[in-house]
Amino acid sequence: MTDKVDQPKPQSTAKTSRPANKRGAARLGAVQALYQMDVGEVSLADVISEFTTFRLGKELDGEQYREADEQWFTDIVKGVVEDQKFLDPFIHTALVEDWPLKRIDSLLRAILRCGSYELLRRKDVPARVIISEYIDVAKAFFEDDEPGLVNGVLDRLAHDLRKAEFDAPKAGESEA
Repeated sequence: MTDKVDQPKPQSTAKTSRPANKRGAARLGAVQALYQMDVGEVSLADVISEFTTFRLGKELDGEQYREADEQWFTDIVKGVVEDQKFLDPFIHTALVEDWPLKRIDSLLRAILRCGSYELLRRKDVPARVIISEYIDVAKAFFEDDEPGLVNGVLDRLAHDLRKAEFDAPKAGESEA
């Protein structure tokens, strides 16, 4: 087992949020794992082992982690690490010019990387679903402008990566 890095804990708010499904819990865990890798310099193999053995669906330090889709979790974490050299410059293109990715908070960076990875590699999930899921992850940790930033960045990237999904008419719309 690796040295424990304190994980960011979702903020408790009076707002009601919809409960996470297994993939949602996997996304939240992936963000936390990438954060741990970033701030604690933990290896990919160690962080995946720690989360699948001791965190996902388990109780740790009095906190009950939600049951998660371990395969989904592993795919996201490994995928972000493998594609990071592509993902980071791509995310940077969606940020304000004078605000580079390296200036973004580590946790927010992990959220953007996970969302970008899914937009790029998980074509089986609609872009709007991915964006919504990562906005919810951001809301679990942040109360201010960060969920809006996640929405804006992922929406821009989704329009670049999945143009056809946004060009197609929505149900009930006519093709005038």
